[in-house]
Amino acid sequence: MWFWLALGSAVFAAMTSTLAKVGIEGVGSNLAAAIRTMVVLIMAWGMVFITHQQDGIRSISQKNWLFLILSGFSIKRYW
Repeated sequence: MWFWLALGSAVFAAMTSTLAKVGIEGVGSNLAAAIRTMVVLIMAWGMVFITHQQDGIRSISQKNWLFLILSGFSIKRYW
């Protein structure tokens, strides 16, 4: 089973690069990053609701919020 998961991961990683290179043609890099981030945001919240984890938001400590937000600022994009 792990082989198929690893293979799927590799295929989707390759697709991400290829689709991003084609999609960014003629589009500013900041706009392209914002559009891709919106899609990731929608997908991430979709998974939160599908797995019924939305009630866990209330139990996140201030320390956890701080470090999660800081980690979000530290993400680097390479085109």
